[in-house]
Amino acid sequence: MTAAAAAVVAVASELLHRSDRSFAVSCTPDTVRVGHMRRITTAHLRQWKVSGPTADHIVLAVSELVTNGIQHGQEDIGLNVRYTPGEVRVEVTDGSPSPAQLTYAEDEDVSGRGLFLVAALARDWGVSDDGKTTWCTFPAPTGRR
Repeated sequence: MTAAAAAVVAVASELLHRSDRSFAVSCTPDTVRVGHMRRITTAHLRQWKVSGPTADHIVLAVSELVTNGIQHGQEDIGLNVRYTPGEVRVEVTDGSPSPAQLTYAEDEDVSGRGLFLVAALARDWGVSDDGKTTWCTFPAPTGRR
């Protein structure tokens, strides 16, 4: 992890868990945290040698899911990212009593496309049984550690 990313973790979030292939971070539901979560994720993806469009899609998904958590959740936002050979799994927990739902925004709508983007870019996505965690998976290179 770069020094800048480490500083972001220390200042912006509480690093709950970090291993060679995963991390979990918690933050307050404030829009400034979206950028922090993107930078933390980018630093870890770089360390795991996940790059190019795949990394861009993962970071975009983190941004959209954290933003949804901030807008619709009822408690701190939890981000958990896990890299396994062949897959990166992103989970965002927000405490919302209502599960995230895919909606279709009209051309003139200024928001409402986040989960649609996640669904279009991810291999798979879904919501936990209790509705508080939205997750998505992406194909990732194997054997590049």
